[in-house]
Amino acid sequence: MKIKSTSRYVFLGTIINIVLLGLIYSFSNRIDLSKPNEISCVNQKINAICKENNLEFAGEKVPVDDPEVYERLDRELLVNTYWQSNTLITLKLAQKYLPEIEPILKQYGVPDDFKYLTLAESGLKDVVSPSGAAGKWQILKETGKQYGLIINDEVDERYDLQKATQAACQYFLEAYQKLGNWTAVAASYNMGVVGISKKMNEQIDNDYYNLWLNQETARYVFRVIALKEIHKNPTKFGFYFDSSDMYLNYRIQLDTAKIPLLDLAVYAKEKKTNYKTLRTLNPWLRSNKLSQWIDTTVVLKLPAN
Repeated sequence: MKIKSTSRYVFLGTIINIVLLGLIYSFSNRIDLSKPNEISCVNQKINAICKENNLEFAGEKVPVDDPEVYERLDRELLVNTYWQSNTLITLKLAQKYLPEIEPILKQYGVPDDFKYLTLAESGLKDVVSPSGAAGKWQILKETGKQYGLIINDEVDERYDLQKATQAACQYFLEAYQKLGNWTAVAASYNMGVVGISKKMNEQIDNDYYNLWLNQETARYVFRVIALKEIHKNPTKFGFYFDSSDMYLNYRIQLDTAKIPLLDLAVYAKEKKTNYKTLRTLNPWLRSNKLSQWIDTTVVLKLPAN
C-alpha cells in the first residue's frame, strides 16, 4: 500500500510540474505591456488645445483666467476637436446653412454669435429631440406656435430655416430684456428664461460663469463657444478642406402654387422635378398634400433649371 501511494504522489507531482512549466513558457512569450513600442500601431499625434486668453461670446468676455471656467471650456474644445467626423460634417453644413441665418440675426439686432447655437442644438440637421423639439433651432411645438409658426399634420414651420430663425430671434430679444446679458440669453435657450432667472435669484448673481447649474446647461454655452472657435479657425484645430469639399444648396426658383395641392408628387412632376427634391427644398412640408394654408396660394422652392 505504501509503495502504491508513493507512486501515485510521484505521478501527480510530475503532472503538476508539467503544467507549471507550460504556464511559465506561455507567460514568458507574452508581450510586455510595459513596452508600448512593441505593441503600438497608432500613427497619430494627439495634442492638447492651446489656451486662448482673449475669448468672448456676443461681445462679452469669457473669464478663462478662472481655472474652473478654463477647464470647462477646454473640455468642450477637446471633445469637438477630436470628434473629427461630427465636427467636419458641421463645418461642411455651415457653408450651406449659416449664410441663410446670418442676415436674419443682423436684421433683428441679435449678435452674430447666436448662429453657433444651431451647431450645438442640432448640428445643423433637421432632427427631433426626445422632448419633441424639432428643426435646426430645436424649437418646442408650444414655443413655435407662441412665436407664430404654423404647426399641424401637413405643415411644420420649425423646419423652415428662415421662419424658425425669425422665431428664435424674437425669443432672444425677449430673453435679453429679462436677463440683461447675451451669455445668459444663450444659456436660457437650453434651460429656459424662468429656469435661469430662478438660479440667478437664488445665487444672487446674473453671471452665467458664476452660476451653479445642471450639467447640461453648465456645458451648453461652453460648447457653443468651442464650436464658434473651431468654425472661425478650423486649421488651428487641425481641420483642412477646400471650398469644393463644402455642402452646397440647390440653385432655386420660387413658384407660387394654388391651394389645395392634394398630391405633391403630381405637382413635383408637373414642375419637372420629383417629390424627394420638393420635400428636400421645403422641409416644412410634413405630408404628401397641402390641403389648407393661410392664403389661397403658397410659395414653394423648386430647383432652378
